[in-house]
Amino acid sequence: MRPGRAPRSGGPFEHVGVPYGSDEGFLDLAVPRVRHALTEGRRVLVVTCRTKGALLAEALGDDSRRVDLRDRTAWYGHPQRTLATVHEYARGRRTLLIGEPPWTGRDEIGVREWIRYESVINTALAGLTAGVLCFYDVRATPGHVLRHVAMTHPLMFGPGGVEPSQEYVHPDDLILNGDTAPLPEPSGEVIGIPFDARLLKELRGAVARQAGAWGMEDELVTSLVLSVSEIAANSIEHGAGHGLVRMWRTGGGLVCEITDSGGPLEEPLPGYIPPEPESQRGYGLWISRQLCDLVELRSEGELVRVRLHMRLRS
Repeated sequence: MRPGRAPRSGGPFEHVGVPYGSDEGFLDLAVPRVRHALTEGRRVLVVTCRTKGALLAEALGDDSRRVDLRDRTAWYGHPQRTLATVHEYARGRRTLLIGEPPWTGRDEIGVREWIRYESVINTALAGLTAGVLCFYDVRATPGHVLRHVAMTHPLMFGPGGVEPSQEYVHPDDLILNGDTAPLPEPSGEVIGIPFDARLLKELRGAVARQAGAWGMEDELVTSLVLSVSEIAANSIEHGAGHGLVRMWRTGGGLVCEITDSGGPLEEPLPGYIPPEPESQRGYGLWISRQLCDLVELRSEGELVRVRLHMRLRS
């Protein structure tokens, strides 16, 4: 399984981690940078909580009308969809994004995926003329999240201003807790569906029927079938030419695993980086990561396993 993507050119992209400890500190850091960006003719997007959004609008006065202010609860709902939205928002525009994801109330996997989002954005937006300032309220952000800020941001704001992070880790090399742990084996009923080029249509039908039988809504069934089909087709074209799909229920959701014995992945960030519009490859996992609640991937020797997690009901 070897999904590809078009090469990306470098660009004047800046990604800055900005810790702060008070509402006044937030305004002291945000207001002058927003005003400077507006003076430069940049499009400005600020995504934070409603309280800080209101404080910022008041501090900016009439300039607030020129700022695209969004509530973070809706914006930061799903890391891969947010990544796609940010990429589309900044593409072709000189942009300043001030973002502040909510970290409380997320489980371990959710926190891990949002930390990875902060890392992957360095590659995803590398060719764009954009600045991203990621604010972290040290009063509310969990300690294990704060420890990763300097690892996921090439630049950090400190007492001396913006400086290169000495702890920065390139997205290709970032390994988070749980990334290399073996995927747990399923329990209960497991449905197995072999596939090859001749059986793709049958595979789509079998996945749809089983998901529907387990109570998945039609819209989600469509998303799941598309994701499975894209990954299976990639396995056929670039992998062993055949594979196995396994399906099982877990809690209030469904897991669909696609296994391919065609060799390890060569892409360091499979499905996290948007393909260039002119590229003919690299869409399978990119689409699947947006459609599914969670995509897990492991290479075990020549075996590649992709697990798609979907809720059964909205």
